[in-house]
Amino acid sequence: MTGKPLRCDKVWTGARLATMSAASPLPYGAIEDGIVAARDGRIVWAGPRSEAPAFDPAETIDCGRRWITPGLIDCHTHLVYGGDRAHEFELRLQGASYEEIARAGGGILSTVKATRAASEAELFASADRRLAALMAEGVTTVEIKSGYGLEMDAELKQLAVARRLGRERPVTVRTTFLGAHAVPPEFKGRSGDYADLVAGPMLDAVAAQGLADAVDVFCEGIAFSPDETARVFAAARARGLAIKIHAEQLSNLGGARLAAEMGALSADHLEYLDEAGVIAMAKAGTVAVILPGAFYFLRETQRPPIDLLRRHGVPIALATDANPGSSPLTSPLLVMNMACTLFRLTPEEALAGLTRHAAQALGLQDQIGTLEAGKACDLAIWDIERPAELAYRIGFNPLHARIRNGQ
Repeated sequence: MTGKPLRCDKVWTGARLATMSAASPLPYGAIEDGIVAARDGRIVWAGPRSEAPAFDPAETIDCGRRWITPGLIDCHTHLVYGGDRAHEFELRLQGASYEEIARAGGGILSTVKATRAASEAELFASADRRLAALMAEGVTTVEIKSGYGLEMDAELKQLAVARRLGRERPVTVRTTFLGAHAVPPEFKGRSGDYADLVAGPMLDAVAAQGLADAVDVFCEGIAFSPDETARVFAAARARGLAIKIHAEQLSNLGGARLAAEMGALSADHLEYLDEAGVIAMAKAGTVAVILPGAFYFLRETQRPPIDLLRRHGVPIALATDANPGSSPLTSPLLVMNMACTLFRLTPEEALAGLTRHAAQALGLQDQIGTLEAGKACDLAIWDIERPAELAYRIGFNPLHARIRNGQ
């Protein structure tokens, strides 16, 4: 191409691109001899070298035939919490049931107790280590939920720590208020009263302080009913916040269908999702977020209905679900392998699940998730021969460089 050289800050040449563009007819949206150019933190060109304009870059980086993918996106985590549950892991392996552990003060309430007791500095330090593990495997955007405070001050504390991580670390953080994660001990037997507290004063405070981008609810027999879930969602939408749901993990209460009908960005877990729920999600454009770490760690046997989701064209995202109780996992690469081996996703579907579809699950599909002009220059550069290696290898990290906003 001819004309005035395109001014840019950086150009990555000698690269193979997995653009992950849905418009490309090629697997992974692959480009064998590609170039990415960035200016002011955004992509200004991503495509074949043969079609590229002339560039006027401040810096040129030769990728040596390495692969570039979009930066990975972990769209469902619980990174900010106090304590850990390793002792309970030991107890379960010695034969103790979840119920016995809970009666002895364990389970989610042990994490609630530790989170309430921890200072913001302590929560930041522990979450920072977990975040570093994600970033070391190419993550450039992460969603972080609250939900281990279950009272006003502790929930606000979790969200404030998550926001601080986004300010102080080179990663984009989206925060989700999950006050309706479980019924706190002081509301035992009164889940409706607690749901009203979440939907009223707690949401008021979260919204007033600008601490959340979305609101999530755990709709399940052990947590909140569809009616309670709908009340929280209505309050969230009235405050201009996006909604997401933990649904159909242990049973089918129709939570995914409810959330889709109310315009949810995503429905997550979904092991017991039925076709009516899938159809509702397809109609609404609600993303299915599949969490193989929790399935593996809890030794579940009911797999999410991947074929139904494919048949109805529901986007499938993947995430670590990093949390202390059911998915103490901070490896997106292992998530890809688990999704392929446990749920029979293809490696291309797995990578789309941590890029393009994960972006959609956060409502960020216009900003990140593919290598396209106009989007943030969030890149992961890999020492691999083909993209399938990212899902194929176990316990191996081939990341060469992680680029966020062109840096």
